[in-house]
Amino acid sequence: MRIRLLAVGQRQPAWINDGFREYARRLPHECRLQLKEITPGRRGSGRTADGARAEEAERILKTVGDDRLVALDERGKSVDTLKLSGWLGDWLMDGRDLSLVIGGADGLDASVLERADRRWSLSPLTLPHGLVRVIVAEQLYRAWSVRSGHPYHRA
Repeated sequence: MRIRLLAVGQRQPAWINDGFREYARRLPHECRLQLKEITPGRRGSGRTADGARAEEAERILKTVGDDRLVALDERGKSVDTLKLSGWLGDWLMDGRDLSLVIGGADGLDASVLERADRRWSLSPLTLPHGLVRVIVAEQLYRAWSVRSGHPYHRA
């Protein structure tokens, strides 16, 4: 199964890119993680947030194709690591490729949220979109580690 993290936005700081790469590198081949940056919608000069979101949605949905789609959304379901490891197991058994989507500055368009198979909330806090890349990669690695019998945490 291929897992793609689709993230609206480009040009992240080096520490974001390094953090993402570190956790993506740790995942095994059967759930390899790739980053695909989506060009943000045009803003300014009379362009509305709705217009920018719609433009981003078109790019996102074209990229997703037939993949299972999980939208990172503040109104989504919040889960612990053990539950996420269960989701990962289900996704692996399903065999379809998976696209996890991080929206742009104005969030995700309704068309992406409607197409999503699941909505996942990382936190009720507002998180920088670049940091979300690292958190998602780390949590997928942690979920895979749990599924592989590694300790959940050392207490």
